[in-house]
Amino acid sequence: MPRVFVAATLGLLFATGAHANAPRCQAIVKLAGPSFTIQAAEIVPAGTAVGRARVSLPAHCRVAGTLNPRRGAGGETFGIGFDLRMPDDWNGRFAFAGGGGLDGVLNPALGDLAGSVDPPALARGFAVVSTDGGHRGTSMLDARFGLDQQARVDYAFNAIDKVTLKAKELIGHYYGRPPQRSYFLGCSNGGRQGMLAAQRFPDYFDGIVAGAPVFNFSRIVANQIWNIQVLSRIAPRDASGTPILSRAFTDADLELVSRSLLRACDAHDGLADGMINDYRACKFDPQELQCSGAKNDSCLSSAQVGALKDIFSGARNSRGESLYGRYPFDTGIAQPVWRRMHLGTSETAKSDASDVVLGLETLRYYLLTPPEPDFDPLKFDFDRDLARTRATQAFGDADSTFLRTFAARGKLILYHGISDQGMAAGALTDWYDRLRSDTGGNPQDWARLFLVPGMTHCGGGRSTDRFDMLAAITDWVENGKAPERISAGGAAFPGVTRPLCPYPKVARYVGDDANSEKSFSCRE
Repeated sequence: MPRVFVAATLGLLFATGAHANAPRCQAIVKLAGPSFTIQAAEIVPAGTAVGRARVSLPAHCRVAGTLNPRRGAGGETFGIGFDLRMPDDWNGRFAFAGGGGLDGVLNPALGDLAGSVDPPALARGFAVVSTDGGHRGTSMLDARFGLDQQARVDYAFNAIDKVTLKAKELIGHYYGRPPQRSYFLGCSNGGRQGMLAAQRFPDYFDGIVAGAPVFNFSRIVANQIWNIQVLSRIAPRDASGTPILSRAFTDADLELVSRSLLRACDAHDGLADGMINDYRACKFDPQELQCSGAKNDSCLSSAQVGALKDIFSGARNSRGESLYGRYPFDTGIAQPVWRRMHLGTSETAKSDASDVVLGLETLRYYLLTPPEPDFDPLKFDFDRDLARTRATQAFGDADSTFLRTFAARGKLILYHGISDQGMAAGALTDWYDRLRSDTGGNPQDWARLFLVPGMTHCGGGRSTDRFDMLAAITDWVENGKAPERISAGGAAFPGVTRPLCPYPKVARYVGDDANSEKSFSCRE
């Protein structure tokens, strides 16, 4: 793990140009101390940034700092890194840009919600902050920080707490006034962080957008281990008898399932358009595709049919009880992301599937107490071994449904791709359904969930995956206008728009222009 945290006096960047705000920006360095070091305090001129997409950004003061630097397990250097950007033309709003994966990298604080928000929050006049989650790694899949107790806590929730408070303090110092409104924007782990903020820090944010949230992280990882075991049972084996996961299904197999799904379920919403809006009416059963004779590209083997049923039903214990949640059958199974997540492309027994790598790393280093770097996932016992994840689950999962303090003052928008095969849409709808009894009142008054047909993890897939959740949350918080529908488009369907409807409503075609979202109504 690289040693990247340095004292404020080392490697400090100053803007020396004639920008009027340069002195104010540089003056932030005076606030540094033993528990708060600064690596950069600079004016970034207006220009084009290269990130998830090319975006034009305004001139802004950038502060890169570290909270609570320390020496941790194995002599490694830790600390909560953050990137804060404060635009010249500030609109009085603050946004926390959530992370992804296992964090461990410090992304530029743009506030683009995994690329779905264009222009990003910074370009709209928000002051924006991001964090590395309290550690640095080789990538967002590097879980070795979990060998350190404090690093586990920082990643789970402490970085959100400490960075939010410090960012608001610095914003007040720079502008001479605190933020008028505060927002959280995140997808994947950033979605978990957003839900966690609503549950643990209910007075920090006025509005939260949480996309594809890994809110019950410990169960998601258990489900990833379940998938490894399921696929290992049917995958061809190498000379040593070790399964090669990438060969469990061919691309032709996955495309067959997707085509069959569309034939069975596409028109349930009134229009056959390549998207399954009414997913609850879809009763597709992969058994229909089982070969009556030898396996070929027009059918699935009985072992493949059984594996699909097990994967889409989610992890279960020996009593058949669900340990996570169900995945709706959807078109995303034919998308490259499904292969990348579950199967990979490796022709050897060493899998390169992202969910395999993430699941193994996370289980071994972060979830198991104590950590066990050599744990064999094929020996994971779903009756016995979940108990070894409970300690981390207790402080890292964001699955509470008692949110009365936040519900009284804040607004929450959740969104999730129905084709996201990393996180189950069924697990999130189950969580949302419990809000009514556990928090009380009508959840629609303060929390709304939007499911996106065909969308994979945080974006992509055969979907309309471009939508402005930032505008929706600010309009709800500041103008009291609850989002009854959100217009969405995307590169997969050029010239086509569709409404995203608040769960449990779905978009139904009512006639006229099939390419326009105006030709659909949101209803159950």
